[in-house]
Amino acid sequence: MTSHPGSMTFEDIEAAAGALYQAEIERDQVRPTSALYPAMTLADAYRVQQAVIDRKLATGRAIIGRKIGLTSKAMQRAMQIDEPDYGTLLDDMVFVNDAVIEAARFTDPRIEVELAFVLGDRLSGEKLGVTDVLAATARVVPALELIAARSHRVDPQTGRPRGLLDTVADNAASAGLITGQAFDPAGMDLRWCGAILSCNGVVEETGLAAGVLDHPANGIAWLARRLAAHGVALEPGQIILAGSFTRPVAVSAGDEFVADYGALGSIRCRFE
Repeated sequence: MTSHPGSMTFEDIEAAAGALYQAEIERDQVRPTSALYPAMTLADAYRVQQAVIDRKLATGRAIIGRKIGLTSKAMQRAMQIDEPDYGTLLDDMVFVNDAVIEAARFTDPRIEVELAFVLGDRLSGEKLGVTDVLAATARVVPALELIAARSHRVDPQTGRPRGLLDTVADNAASAGLITGQAFDPAGMDLRWCGAILSCNGVVEETGLAAGVLDHPANGIAWLARRLAAHGVALEPGQIILAGSFTRPVAVSAGDEFVADYGALGSIRCRFE
């Protein structure tokens, strides 16, 4: 996936960001951004994403970390890309274990099963790998990511499906995370960390963290390398969602989800 120079003007970026920002506030999906700006590039999409985040920061919200998406080979093939994407986590996106969450607050909500890394040291550089990520990690936390696209899955005017650029512009569809009990990853092979995701008592998904680029730390190394090229680092204390190792499961009001991570505990949340 190669970034190209942007084609959208500053006014285009601001208009696109404003539409996505209002869609979240009003809980009403809008047309995919690329449907309105057909010449949009990946660089443009990340500029739109940042413009939305800037609006939220201006209201007093704070960045607490990052999320990595599209980490599985199956999803990358489906999107016709060869690397993940990323978004930003803000302080009002965190829910505690056993949380009761208002489903109507989100547009097209879905749940994914992940591991989150909490950094103890600054992580930056263009040649980082798994070993560097693990050395910089203070603890790992089982997590559910709540995704909620602010743009339509299919453009209502053209019938064209939402694509990678639309997802990137929309903060990689990130909307929240529900965290479990943190653990020390020292001496563990995180590739074998797995979970069983149930909805209303029925098993919907199972998976191993190896499904995330062979090792969940690989995505974090990729993100640190990518951000380093722009002079941005992953900072101590930040939470980095490493990528889902299950398919997203749709959420409706009344649903109760349980992610059983075995010896690492469980995460439970209910939507009303």
